[in-house]
Amino acid sequence: MFELEPEEARLLLNIALMAIGQNRFQSAENILSALERFRPDAPSLAVARAILFISMTDFQKAIDYIDSQALPRFPDSAMLQAFKGMAYLRLNRPEEAREPLTIAAGQNADSAAAQLAKDLLQ
Repeated sequence: MFELEPEEARLLLNIALMAIGQNRFQSAENILSALERFRPDAPSLAVARAILFISMTDFQKAIDYIDSQALPRFPDSAMLQAFKGMAYLRLNRPEEAREPLTIAAGQNADSAAAQLAKDLLQ
């Protein structure tokens, strides 16, 4: 069976994120789907998929994905909480955004997620 080394997985994840940044959403989806077969327990892939939905301006799909698939697998992910809050804000639902953003802002393990959440709470 084909093995995917950690540095190869990181490279492919970075390529997927670059594709998202260039609005090449189908390419990013293809890469993320392939990576998930090799790294199903990688929270970074769940975060990347949330970024994909948000970048596609499908904010409700981002929330649905985070709630139904990502957070059940990675309940301690501050970044997933921050992106969930961001998606709620983009849907103009600030009351619903407050809880996930507060959760993310209060976590110490991921300072980038905490800072993102704090910035979004302002």
